[in-house]
Formats: sequence, structure tokens, C-alpha cells
Amino acid sequence: MNKKYCWLLAAVGSLFLLSSCGKQETLPVEEENTDQTIALTVWGGEDDEELLKEMFASFESYYAGQAHFQITYQAQSESNCKDVLLGNLEEGADVFAFADDQVAALAAAGALEPIEEADKIRTANLATSVEAASVGDTIYAYPLTADNGYFLYYNKAYFSEEDIQSLNQMVEIAAEHGKFVTMDWSSAWYVYAFFGNTGLEVGVNADGLTNYCTWNSTDNPIQGVDVAQAMMEIAKSPGFSNRTDTEFLAGVQDGSVIAGISGVWNGVAIEEAWGENVGAAKLPTYLCQNEPVQMASFSGCKLIGVNAYSAHREWAAKLADWISNEENQRLRFEERGQGPSNIQAANSKEVQESEAIAALLAQSEFSQLQRVSGKFWDPVAAFADSMAKGNPSGASLQEQLDRMVESVTAR
Repeated sequence: MNKKYCWLLAAVGSLFLLSSCGKQETLPVEEENTDQTIALTVWGGEDDEELLKEMFASFESYYAGQAHFQITYQAQSESNCKDVLLGNLEEGADVFAFADDQVAALAAAGALEPIEEADKIRTANLATSVEAASVGDTIYAYPLTADNGYFLYYNKAYFSEEDIQSLNQMVEIAAEHGKFVTMDWSSAWYVYAFFGNTGLEVGVNADGLTNYCTWNSTDNPIQGVDVAQAMMEIAKSPGFSNRTDTEFLAGVQDGSVIAGISGVWNGVAIEEAWGENVGAAKLPTYLCQNEPVQMASFSGCKLIGVNAYSAHREWAAKLADWISNEENQRLRFEERGQGPSNIQAANSKEVQESEAIAALLAQSEFSQLQRVSGKFWDPVAAFADSMAKGNPSGASLQEQLDRMVESVTAR
């Protein structure tokens, strides 16, 4: 995945206690010229096509008589939306879904303008999703989901509640059954899980362009080499498999995978495969220096943006607001299992009873918003690939960590 795409974070728990909140409403616009045709292009994830078209139809029905609409859907991954959009802003989509780590760059490039109804956004959505949609105190996009994070899926036929507390224990059990526990080490997004709760740090500098990273530290109580050795210990088990998200799901479906780290986007398919045995939980611990370390996670939100260069910017804003309103976030959860950012939708009985939602809520204590620049991804993935393969080059772990950090922090 993907620097994937917006999970319920630490503030969610307290927000769930709210008994009511002002309902987000979408009001009709003033009377418009009904002869005009409003042509809008919307970019969204490939799996969202049918859902978005359903929303387009309800939007057109709601505003019927105020304009003629021609709304076109185009598939575009949320994870690299920024790069595609900034390649030609004036020809880009009027409305687009994107991962929240791109909001600062899009705002700085002039692709996004401040949301006019900022107070409405703040009132209707979880505080962490509002933060994710903002640069400083200014909101630049509409929160869409609060579920862009990862947690543990496991098959209850193989693991007890005690077993899932330890990744090392889980891979041993998988090996005993000739099965696999999987994680995607080709994605730095997931690899953060090993470093995030060790005191080793990574993040973006104030310039918004470069990173700081201490993952090669030799001064921290847990050193970078300790984490590297712990990763290799897991990787050498016959019960562990380094697989992409797509390969993980294929293994769930063919029976070879009995646990893995992923997100809500796979929830429906996993439930279909495992039925009543499907389980979801916070990430386990892993052994580092022979002590358990709680695995961390990146978290974030999916957002809806309005192109500042749109020929029909006001209508584009209305459509973005419609796609992200309470009713459509409820629909998104029902059809796609994605966690709402809207407070009322998040407080619904159906959402709170979701095992995946509960797992993300439990993991939120150990997660942080993804805030790294582009030079983070490839060096970390290359380092993790070496660990997954058992360090085939034979280079010292410290040397590999130093090289990784040098690349991550390059200017």
C-alpha cells in the first residue's frame, strides 16, 4: 500500500462519548441558471467507482432544477494524487480524494484554497481528522475517513487472545501449522511499526521538504541495530512471509495465511474468507533485546480536495461537501467498511460494533499521523528488504542503517 491512505486516533475514544453533535447539513444553493451545464471531474480510488457514482446520483437529484450536471469519475490512487495533480493543475480533476500527508504540499502549490465553511468542518468531524486536513490552523480539505492505519487481522481457529500479544509467538504457531503470518516490508509505511515505540525518531523538518531520522542511533537505549536484528529474527522463521497487501489477501483466501497486518480496506474480503473466525486487534509486541516492544503505526485520513483552478469551483466545493457529509460517510462504511471522520457517523452503533474499528481504536494509542517527506520511502524499503532476506550482502547492520538515514535525511 501505498502510503496509504485517513484511522481512528487517540482522540476518538473521548469523542465516542459524545451523545450528540450538530448534524452536518448540505443546503441547497441559491437559484442558479438552469440552462448551464456544470461539468465536473472527480478522482477517486479504483474500488470507489460504484460508491461514488451512487453519490453523484443523489447529488444531482438534490440539486435538480438548479443546473444540469455532467460528473465524470476517473480512477486515481489517493497515495500519489498530489504528484499527478501538480503535473498539470489546470487539467486536473475538480474534486479529488487524497491521503492527508499530501495536504501541505498541495496547499503550498496553490492547488487547494482554505475551506470557507471551516467552522462547519470542525464541528462535524473528529478533531484528529480536522488536524489532518489542516496546515497550521487553516483547513484546506474535507475530511472523508479516519481509518488510514493498520492493525492485526488473525484467524481465531489458530490463535488465542494470549497468542496475539506477541508477533514472535504468532510466527512460531504459524510455522507449526505450515502457515504464515505476513507483513509488507516492501512498504516503509508498515516498517515504521518496528521503530515507532523505541525512542528512535523520524519526521519532517519545518521546511516541509526534508526529514530528520535517528533510526541509526547508537546512543538510544534501544539502538538501530537492535531493531534490525529483531526484524531478521522474525524474518528467518518459516512461519513469517514478507508479502504485499495484495499477496496477503490472496493468502488469506487460499488458506496459507492465518494472520497479517493490514487495514480496513481488506476487512470485507477477510471476513468472507474466515467467517466467524475473523479477528482484529491492535498490533502485537515484538522481541527486541529480549524484551517486548509494542509495535507502532502510522495513521492518517483520506481527504477530499477541491482544485483551486476548477472552472466551477463553487459547485466542486458543494460536491466535495456532499461526498464527505454524514449520510455518505455512513454509506461508505456500509459499502466499503471505511471508518468515518464525521462524529455522528463514527458514533453510530454499526461503526462501534465493527471489530476493525475497535482494533484501530486500540492501536491509536501507539500511532501517530504520517508526516514524512518523499525521501523517506525508498531507503527504508530497501533496508527492510535486506532484513527480510537475512542480510544477503553481509554488510554490517550499522552501515546499512547509516546509509538508510543518510538517504532519508538528504536535502
